[in-house]
Amino acid sequence: MARSQAKDSLTSTTIRSVLSEVYSADKVSNGEKIDSSAITAIIRKACTRRLDSAAQFNQASRSDLARKEQQEADFLARFLPPLLNEAEVDRVLRDVITEQVPQTKGDPRKSVGRVFKAFYAKVDRTAVDPDCVKRRVEALLSA
Repeated sequence: MARSQAKDSLTSTTIRSVLSEVYSADKVSNGEKIDSSAITAIIRKACTRRLDSAAQFNQASRSDLARKEQQEADFLARFLPPLLNEAEVDRVLRDVITEQVPQTKGDPRKSVGRVFKAFYAKVDRTAVDPDCVKRRVEALLSA
């Protein structure tokens, strides 16, 4: 019985924490309700923070705290849509680069801003890892 109460406590604490962040973002949005992609971004950031904390706790030999953070991250991850994989990111980026680079006449690396803007116009920011997108843009433009 203590184990289920602990799990429920972990769940309710995690949900309350994320809801607090959603309510805060809602208040900052000047009376407009935030959309589902903003909520997804909040949950993804909360999950990432917990994973980072778990890694730091592991380095500090605090496996008990690391385990708690990992459990919270795992719980939150269940509510997140899967990220696009690198092959899907590359496919969209190749299309965008084909459209954008000829407009900049010259060094394709100068079109990075346009490529990012066009990419995120086609793909929801919450569906990709921004570090992966950045790496792939640099790799594809330098190729």
